[in-house]
Amino acid sequence: MADMALCKKLAEGIGAGDSPMIPKIFEALVNNDEAKVMLLAAPPATAEELAQKSGMPLESITKMMDSLFSRGLIFKATKGGEKKFYRVKTVPQMHDSTSLTPGISRDVLDLWKDYMEKEWPAYGGKIMDVMPGSIMRVVPVNESIEPQSKVLAYDDVVKIVQDAKTLSVTNCSCRVISGTCDKPLEVCMQVDRAAEYNIERGTGRALSKGEAVEILKKCREEGLVHVVDNRQVVGHVICNCCHDCCLNWAVMKGPKKWVAPSRFEAFVDADLCSGCEVCLDRCFFDALSMKEDCASVDPEKCLGCGVCTVVCPTEALKLKETRAEDFVPA
Repeated sequence: MADMALCKKLAEGIGAGDSPMIPKIFEALVNNDEAKVMLLAAPPATAEELAQKSGMPLESITKMMDSLFSRGLIFKATKGGEKKFYRVKTVPQMHDSTSLTPGISRDVLDLWKDYMEKEWPAYGGKIMDVMPGSIMRVVPVNESIEPQSKVLAYDDVVKIVQDAKTLSVTNCSCRVISGTCDKPLEVCMQVDRAAEYNIERGTGRALSKGEAVEILKKCREEGLVHVVDNRQVVGHVICNCCHDCCLNWAVMKGPKKWVAPSRFEAFVDADLCSGCEVCLDRCFFDALSMKEDCASVDPEKCLGCGVCTVVCPTEALKLKETRAEDFVPA
């Protein structure tokens, strides 16, 4: 357990200097020596440099880096054959990495749970105030998209899987922290460098592309929403988010959202709709309602995930392309 003054400095280093909870999480995760060395690991430094700065033996630093790496508090970067270490940079990164540490105590997870409930919405909102755009982006269930729509590679989660060099899967950090969610746990997938990181850490297992597609199918059946990095290249993660405990939905206020919508929007063929209302409970965003015994979509709320279309018995719900011209991921 580290001195609280050191823990507050670590919290400041990840942009959470005003947080009451983040210093407590650091306090539960590291001792004084580890905290002091972590403070020295920004900018990135070699083990030799950290030993020199801290006055600790190189052997001790090397063992410490391995331990902190396994706990999700230190990361590695290799450039030109030189390995450097750097401390965790942001609250979301620390949330995901530390919560998946094998053997982490329920006490630490409960600290994270308290943080997510009491502090994350306001803190996430502050991040969005300074960000040029959304961090993440919804990827639709493509089987339900109108045939004439142009489905680009970054719109197709299966194509993202097919284009990946390396894939892994971990437990969902949000559901691990919650501890009470009944949705599938091992469904958070990583791509390429992120996959290599989790495989090396032992927090994730390697996936074949076929296994990854099967996980995606299971997630669709469970009503989980595919969310990826908001950019046009293969990203780091494919989250499959539930409604009740995922951090992505806690920052959804106003025009600037943590998660951007897809280029698509649900629509209802009134001639096919039976009025069964099965789709209503599937929507995370309250975009569906009944009007005159027919399902109706609120375009201002719909994020174009397509989760509602999976359960429509008459195939009255489809996705149509609505943001083709102005939608460009970062």
